[in-house]
Amino acid sequence: MKGLIFFAAASTFLASCDLMKDVTYTVTPNPLEMHADSVRVTIEAKLPEKGIKKKASAEITPQLGSTTLKTITVQGEKVKGNGNTVQYKAGGTISYTDVVAYKPDMEHADLTVSGSIKKGGKEKDQIPVTKIADGTKVTPLLVQKDFRVITENDNFNRVTEKMFKAQINFDKGKSELRKNELKDMDIIEFQNWLAAAETNPKINIKSINITGYASPEGEVGFNSNLSMDRSNTAKTVSIDIAKKAKNTKAQGEIYNLSGRGEDYDGFKVELEKSTMNSDEKQLIIRVLEMYKDPIQRETEMRNLGKTFTYLDKNIFPLLRRAEIMVVYDLTGYSDEELSAISKTNPEKLTAEELMFTATLTNDVAEKLRLYNEGTLLYPMDVRFHNNAGAMLYMQNNMTEAGYKFEAANSLQDNTISKNNLGAIAAKKGDKAKAKQLFASAAGAGPEVDYNLGIYAIQEGKYADAIKKFGSDASFNKALAQILNGSPDAGIKTIDASPAKETAWGYYLKAVAAARMDKVDVVASNLKNAIAKDASLKAKAAKDREFIKYFENPTFTSVVK
Repeated sequence: MKGLIFFAAASTFLASCDLMKDVTYTVTPNPLEMHADSVRVTIEAKLPEKGIKKKASAEITPQLGSTTLKTITVQGEKVKGNGNTVQYKAGGTISYTDVVAYKPDMEHADLTVSGSIKKGGKEKDQIPVTKIADGTKVTPLLVQKDFRVITENDNFNRVTEKMFKAQINFDKGKSELRKNELKDMDIIEFQNWLAAAETNPKINIKSINITGYASPEGEVGFNSNLSMDRSNTAKTVSIDIAKKAKNTKAQGEIYNLSGRGEDYDGFKVELEKSTMNSDEKQLIIRVLEMYKDPIQRETEMRNLGKTFTYLDKNIFPLLRRAEIMVVYDLTGYSDEELSAISKTNPEKLTAEELMFTATLTNDVAEKLRLYNEGTLLYPMDVRFHNNAGAMLYMQNNMTEAGYKFEAANSLQDNTISKNNLGAIAAKKGDKAKAKQLFASAAGAGPEVDYNLGIYAIQEGKYADAIKKFGSDASFNKALAQILNGSPDAGIKTIDASPAKETAWGYYLKAVAAARMDKVDVVASNLKNAIAKDASLKAKAAKDREFIKYFENPTFTSVVK
């Protein structure tokens, strides 16, 4: 069928006409094919020796369904005009190409030619309607317009590292525990926390770090040792508190001790918080920054007179301390607890916990409920608005989904919402807007390229579509591979995709098998496709992908 096509009726008629005879037509491809919403028709009309009289001409018009293609004029060597001239003795070949917009009636219509033969400007005979090719393979129309939206991820960590702090203060130059220190509120809270942690399986104490400090006055070496002594005292106190709290972990070998000596960093912090006027503060800071040697620095500070007295009374006592830092892992709610709380007291959940809870279900309606709760509890969090829109999109509620995506993008201009708005535009048939939004969403995720891949198929850019679909096995990628001339690759892709055992998955494999001329595989896949969707029987019976099997018993046994 793809070679030269001879039609007896035309040949017989033309042979009986003295002016033009024995024309043969070659149409490539045959059947015709639809690509990028159009059909390209390429014809070669071959006239043999003495095929057209020197003073004869013919106007030939192809017709495909209800669409009339452009007319071509063939003329003998003595005819004046702009037609295609063919020599009488030698004969010749006329090439013809036209591209027309695809119409649905082209799928099952034949490509025909008809026209008139003239001599001296007068019509002498008619070229009857003559079939020259079959129309039209429309396999690109199988593209699934399943434009993908993107959902944003949570940053949920069930186990988080946390810290509990307490502090023991000391007298000037001392490392012994002060008489009333254990009555301070932070120490009382420390004991209560240790008691609660002992019975809480979600708390795992990893270490207790104790750091001793000294105020920046006195001999440096002495203060260095003093800070370490204070650290040791704080350890002893912590273990005693742990015993009272009956916390076994805090009585073990989990302590890390250090002495930092004179605490100039802490001094700056407390100075800034003090009630001293700004000029005095700046003077002290200049002294600290000007003199790096600690002995000279202390000497200069003492030379400040009343200012130093103020520091000695109000600032330095705050620095004579040991800081106790309990480092522990806190395990959050279980999956079951999260789901239950989300239904009764969602306000108790953090944004990350609520986002994560939505991943615990496959029920789109339940996911939507959770994301809607998030939009109320955390209205400035773009993720809840966007993900609520994604769930509405999956429910085919395009209007409400669009509102959610717009809300997300108005809170923060972002590529994820732009992709999702592009999917809405695509579903509504606004291709220009959709492509513009997808382009502006570059980098948001593989979904963006997938969406552009759908348009690449519709535009006949099959190699580009394959690249955009990436490594993800999908129906559309398999379709692009088949249309790009790799039916074997298409079969492998569909078998690795979620569409493997769907009606359209089997149908697409039948198309690929037909292009590989494997009639048994065609029949097997069509049988499976029809078993899942009976309407595909009628489609397959007329589909030009299978035209060479229309009289094959193996094929007809499936579609008749």
